[in-house]
Amino acid sequence: MSKFLNVTRNLVLLATAAVLTTPFANAQVLGKAELKKLVATASTPQDHERIAKHFDAKAVQYETDAKDHEELAAEYAATPTGHEQKHPMSGLTAEHCRYFAKEARRAAEEARKIAADHRQMAKPTK
Repeated sequence: MSKFLNVTRNLVLLATAAVLTTPFANAQVLGKAELKKLVATASTPQDHERIAKHFDAKAVQYETDAKDHEELAAEYAATPTGHEQKHPMSGLTAEHCRYFAKEARRAAEEARKIAADHRQMAKPTK
């Protein structure tokens, strides 16, 4: 029971830290409808810069998620139980956390590429 409480406490702490450390990034994230409309109608450098800032902020969120999952993976690996053998890739395993950390880093990289593309579109054509 104490292992469950320890893991739960760590999850709460990590979630709280993520919320408190990314207020600026969250301010730049556009809503789904707003982003969709802006992407469809973007015609000025300011429009493309706004889209780029959205994807920069998403990249920060993804990196935060990756870091959180890496910390959880380390916690689960440090105190192994039989759960990982019985239920591989369940939410209570180090491998699950490693997988999601890797995917979050991939998503952050992709978001940065999209941001760079929109910054390129924002440059005036000659």
